Amino acid sequence: MPVNPELVGRVFPSTAPYLVGREKVREFSRAVFATDPQHFEPEAARALGYADVVAPPTFAMVIQDLTLQILLAEPDSGIALERTIHAEQRFRYSRPIVAGDELSASLAVTGVRAIGKGAMVTSEAEVTDAEGAHVVTAISILLIGGEDA
Repeated sequence: MPVNPELVGRVFPSTAPYLVGREKVREFSRAVFATDPQHFEPEAARALGYADVVAPPTFAMVIQDLTLQILLAEPDSGIALERTIHAEQRFRYSRPIVAGDELSASLAVTGVRAIGKGAMVTSEAEVTDAEGAHVVTAISILLIGGEDA
């Protein structure tokens, strides 16, 4: 089944709240070679005005992945994981993610463009905190190969 062009404009339900943990931020920071003290030491983060350690900018992908899993599970999407490549990623931040944040995200499909037998699917995940305030918008483009690609 090809990618369903009627995905454009579809908004998926919000994810369950995700509690950002200090150790998770530290682990992620090590994995992406983010070495600034604010990612590891609460005192360094507090000196910069934050309540706890600050996640590197790409940490938002942890939350966005929860929304992408919802999209991939959509029966009429035409998106098969085994034919999917994560082609592009961007972030628009209102504020950094900090340990202790409780974040939820909602995904909207903003574009489907046919390319040969496959398609490019653009989505935006709006990540908000427990009070509903915007934290980051994570924009991704998935490249979906055709069935016989």
